[in-house]
Amino acid sequence: MSGSEIRSATYGLLPADTTQDVRERGAGVATQVAVLPVGSFEQHGPYLPLATDTLVACAIAREIAAAYPVHLLPPVTIACSHEHAAWPGTVSISSVTLHAVVQDIAASLRRSGVEALVLVNGHGGNYVLGNAVQESSARGERMALFPAPEDWEAALERSGVETSLLTDMHAGEIETSILLHAHPELVRPGHESADFVADDRRHLLTLGMSAYTDSGVIGRPSLGSAEKGKELLASLADSFGTYFSLLTSDAAAGASDSA
Repeated sequence: MSGSEIRSATYGLLPADTTQDVRERGAGVATQVAVLPVGSFEQHGPYLPLATDTLVACAIAREIAAAYPVHLLPPVTIACSHEHAAWPGTVSISSVTLHAVVQDIAASLRRSGVEALVLVNGHGGNYVLGNAVQESSARGERMALFPAPEDWEAALERSGVETSLLTDMHAGEIETSILLHAHPELVRPGHESADFVADDRRHLLTLGMSAYTDSGVIGRPSLGSAEKGKELLASLADSFGTYFSLLTSDAAAGASDSA
């Protein structure tokens, strides 16, 4: 990878805000909302980088930050990828650790006056994020998990993605499209002929990904395109509007204040 390609990938992950930028953006906003991309560091076949899920989460978060007055955070880059342990390069942390990291970040934000946190999840195996949101909400804290399956379904329809969410499980049409749009320099040749379908994965948690694919791919990456990636992100940004309204509503503020 060239120096310019490394810089492109780095700037796609790290916000360039100064503290003054954050102060000015927050002025006049009734409720500040922080956005935390959560990815992973795991195999994505021979043509997508190990950081794919983090790059996807960051691309979604950047699109959100361009459309809404949110505080964009740097990503969590290593998470729960235990099902991919059979492949070289994959690194995981425990669900307990990920849960603790999220809660610590949320608590730090609240101490600085940012009451709401949205977890933008780029990896399906980060199941514990749902628990973190449930527990925080029960305590009266404002937290949300994005995107929901319904948000992805709307994005698939708008972008013309042909593969279903069931079939497009890993390194398929969706992820390839988003990277072709957001980081084309990181997509290596090979996705054009790497399609592999394994819709029945009922024992995935017990057996891991290696029981269902030799290549690490489950989906149809050959159908990916930069245009689809652009429309996927645009649709998700539109869907985020409901989350932003919910987290900044008087009802949400009242629930938090009474906790």
